[in-house]
Parts: sequence; C-alpha cells; structure tokens
Amino acid sequence: MKKFILSLILCTVFSAGYVEPSYAGPIADFKLRIENSRNEKQTIKDIKALFDLQTEYTNKYDLEKLATLYADNYVDNDGYVKKVYFKLIQDTWDTYPDITYKTEIKNIKLKGDYAIVQTAETAIATDDEESDLIAAKGELYSTATCVYHLKKMNEKWLISAEQVVEETSTLKYGDARFVKMELNAPSLIGAGEEYTAELKVDLPKDQIVIASINKERIVQPVKKDPEVFKRLPEEQILERVFHANSDNINEYAVASVGITRSEKVSDEYVKVYMNGLAFIITRVNVVPKNNFVEIEETNVQKAK
Repeated sequence: MKKFILSLILCTVFSAGYVEPSYAGPIADFKLRIENSRNEKQTIKDIKALFDLQTEYTNKYDLEKLATLYADNYVDNDGYVKKVYFKLIQDTWDTYPDITYKTEIKNIKLKGDYAIVQTAETAIATDDEESDLIAAKGELYSTATCVYHLKKMNEKWLISAEQVVEETSTLKYGDARFVKMELNAPSLIGAGEEYTAELKVDLPKDQIVIASINKERIVQPVKKDPEVFKRLPEEQILERVFHANSDNINEYAVASVGITRSEKVSDEYVKVYMNGLAFIITRVNVVPKNNFVEIEETNVQKAK
C-alpha cells in the first residue's frame, strides 16, 4: 500500500510539472508545408506560362512582345547581350520567314526568386532562295538543349540568362534532303585543347560526295575561313582535327557537303553536276582557362 501511495505521490509530483502538449507547432508546420507546396505549384505554373508565351511570340514573329519576357541585362553563354541577341532573332526571321519553333520543358528547379529551366527545342524552316550552286530550295532542321536562368522582378518572372548546352542545325538542298549525314564534335572543350570533328555520310550509289569540315568562332559578324573540299573516302567518314581557340569564345564545327552525279555525254565527255548540297553545324562550347588555380603538391606527388 505504501508503495502504491508513493507511486501516486511521484505521479502527482511529475504531473505538476506536466503541461498538455501543444499541437500548434506541428499543425502550423503542416499548414506551412501546404502553403509552400501551393506557392511552388503556382510558381511552376507561372514559369510554364512564360515559356508558352515565348513559343507563341516567336511563332508569330512578334519581337516587341518577345522582348518583354527578357530582362534588360540578359546575356547568354556566347556573350550576346539582349540587343545583339534580338537582332540575331530578327535576322533569322528575315532569312527564314516560315520558321516554326517548339519548346519542351524538361526540368524546373526553384531557388527563391531564381529558377533554372532546362528545355529541348526544335526549329524547322525552308529556304525560299535557291542556292548559287544548286537549283533547289533548302530545308532547315535545328535542335538544341538549353538551360534558362530566370529571375523574379516586381512579381514577374523574366529570362535573365541562357546557356545553350548542345546545338545542331542542318540545311539541305536537293537530293541531300534524302541522305543521312551527321557531324560529331565535343559539346564541351577546354580553351586551346585539341578535338576532332567527324563527318559521316551514307554515300548514295553512283554518286560522288565531296565535303569540307571547318570551324567558326561564334562572333558577330561571322568570320569564315576558306573551305577545302575533299572527296569522301570509301569508309564514308571525313575527319579533321582542330584546336579550340584560346580567346574563350564558343565555336561551331561546320561541314559542307556536295553530292554530285556524273552523266556520260559521249565517249570523250562526261557531264558532272551537283544535285545535292548540305550544311551542318554543331556547337562546341569552349571552357575558359582558369589561371588562378593553384594545386599544392602532396608528398606522394613530390616522391614521384
């Protein structure tokens, strides 16, 4: 009995300092999580709406409205500021008046008033003007993987920067439209480093393919080096080794492909004419060399 009473006393003593637990904290946290989730969903919805407008304005060729989606201090990984970037857009529309764009959002990452959006983009167009080398119109097909950096300004999301991770464009005329070809080059390379650009073409029967591979720095105005055409080897692969520029400027590897057909006119003469032409470009992003990184040698390295 005493033991039981003692237990009751202890319980009383402990219960005297016991306070009914408050569920306000967990409930408040739960409500906060719900609110944050609701805000995040709305933010993602707003960002998707931004890219819907981007696609709408580009396909309507409305440069003025498109500009309202970009911050005034916009810059891309080629160093183009907003004014230069939008001039290039207008030049593209002037060259390809029927160009159409499609953008697919792959991922959205939110960081307060900042966001990172990864997209897969395509563009399709026709070239109404016939090439100087072949009497045929061209077809353009371009793909790109891009990363957009967004910033919320005055309660409005704007595109503040863009990084083109991968990009390939192909312009084909005549019979080249039906020939499979690809140009492979690294999408990322260190400044001054060596890399190989490789052109592969499914060689049509009874036809001769001549091609050249060059590189161009992504600058304005565009500066082109002279092209040297070679007959495509029997293995249907043409390679060229380059050194990335040391000026920390992104580059394009560029291939020009001509498909020629021969026709016997007489025992003495053979007529050769071009019935297909193609241009392929693929982006090579150049990583600047960091001259301010010092690595201290370890004892193992010193021993070697």
